[in-house]
Amino acid sequence: MTARRSSETATAPRSWQKSHRLTDLVAELQARPQSTAELARHFGVGQRSVQRDLEALRAMGYPVQEGPPGQYYIPRNGTLLRPAEVLAAYTALRLAHHHSPALGGHYRRALHSLSLALPERVRHTLNASIRTGSQGLFTDRQMEVIAAAWLDGQVMRFDHRERSGILRAGLELCVYFVELSRTNLAPFVIGLNRQSGTIETYKLARMSNLHLLAERYEMDPDFDPQAYLSDAWGVIGGEDTVAVTVRFEPDAAYRVLEGGFPQSTLIRGDGFVDLEFRAGIDETGLPCELMPFLLSWGARAEVLSPPEVRRAWLAELRDALDRFDRTAQAAC
Repeated sequence: MTARRSSETATAPRSWQKSHRLTDLVAELQARPQSTAELARHFGVGQRSVQRDLEALRAMGYPVQEGPPGQYYIPRNGTLLRPAEVLAAYTALRLAHHHSPALGGHYRRALHSLSLALPERVRHTLNASIRTGSQGLFTDRQMEVIAAAWLDGQVMRFDHRERSGILRAGLELCVYFVELSRTNLAPFVIGLNRQSGTIETYKLARMSNLHLLAERYEMDPDFDPQAYLSDAWGVIGGEDTVAVTVRFEPDAAYRVLEGGFPQSTLIRGDGFVDLEFRAGIDETGLPCELMPFLLSWGARAEVLSPPEVRRAWLAELRDALDRFDRTAQAAC
């Protein structure tokens, strides 16, 4: 873990690494008491570097204190949220932290901040449960640029690698919203593309060369994120949507009838269950975010309509079967 973390930070400017580590160190010390050895392992540096960082924080006015022998912490009061609200928010953030490949550092610091509103014995248990793998330095820095663009109203320029592999360079965006995909918890950025004049969605992990321009923008007062995402199975929303009717076999009916599926309408429930899902379509005219969900049911679900979605669904199943058959024949 240490070697990987060190290699990730090696490309960042030394001064940025230092300031980022000090910010992260404040969050770590506010979350729970830790020794210099623990902190050194977490940050991938030597204990002497941690000791120097502690002195730097004291010089900056942070009340770094020594609690149990050899362990350091920074006392701080929590938020104004009620305990149940803190636990609800903490649980949701912890899910994103553990299952999303991006924004690990931001999630971790947010979790630590939330935990400050809880009693110490609960706070230490919660924070000890947080996975301490790679912190996603690259996407953390990207999000900082995006946040600055959105909060300060500055136009952002960047490149974006499309799903097809084509690189769209020099895009200029007025950031309107940031959303997590409900399918994989990956962050996406929604905003006005200044070149095309349309609202577009970009995946954070595919964005590169982000920087702020001098130009500023005003939010469109007519932009409604709830309306834009109302027909989004994940994050692809807008005016272009499709209604997909799916029939579920009786042995899958109980799972379907439990509900919880967005943009779904029950059509039939007499043994077989027919549901209509509404989802946004991409440039191919297909609901790309809905397709993995449909395929995940295997033989227990059949796409009935529309014809183009049924054809795409069948093609994926047939391709999977052909690949399996070739593999089986080669093994014989």
